[in-house]
Amino acid sequence: MQITQEERDSVYKTIFARRDVRREFLPDAIPDDVLKRVLTAAHHAPSVGYMQPWDFVLVRSDQTKARIKSSYLQAHQQATEMFASDKKETYQKLKLEGIMEAPLGICVTCDRSRNGPVVIGTTAKPDMDLYSTVCAIQNLWLAARAENLGVGWVSILHDDVLYDTLNIPQDISIVAYLCVGYVSQFNDKPELEKLGWLPRRPIDDVIHVDTWQPTPKEP
Repeated sequence: MQITQEERDSVYKTIFARRDVRREFLPDAIPDDVLKRVLTAAHHAPSVGYMQPWDFVLVRSDQTKARIKSSYLQAHQQATEMFASDKKETYQKLKLEGIMEAPLGICVTCDRSRNGPVVIGTTAKPDMDLYSTVCAIQNLWLAARAENLGVGWVSILHDDVLYDTLNIPQDISIVAYLCVGYVSQFNDKPELEKLGWLPRRPIDDVIHVDTWQPTPKEP
């Protein structure tokens, strides 16, 4: 199946328009058919040994979200103390989650024992199942953007609260907690780039040919 130029351009537009959404969520519910399309796109991600190790736990209850938000606040305070003084003040001002604002949370997990102890492609690199799950998350994120849904990955969380709150078995690995919903707007640039936290690195600085080359030093 060939991809037309128009279809190709739409893919690139979606990639470049993807954002990590924190503050712009609207309370509007996501229609079931839209959510099913997004999750189906995630389920069609590449996976090592075709093991499809992911599961998606949908979180709609405000009570459940509140427990997760409480864990975030604790982890956020702990993280604040880790930054140098010149970054700490900026960090404290950042909005880094939309747990209560987003109408839907999705906890993405990885069943590392799915399909048995030996899986094609994991014998030399056993973490490929985790990387496969991240591919599913990226598919989800891009499909959501194509549906004009915002997604925010909340990584400032301790897994224990997710295991307990969502009744996830201890032998299942938690990979991500995502906030998903329609938004009032999408930023033209990533928020951390707009706020001057870090710039986007030039593409030529991260391409190496045949052998590793030192990254150019900042002037």
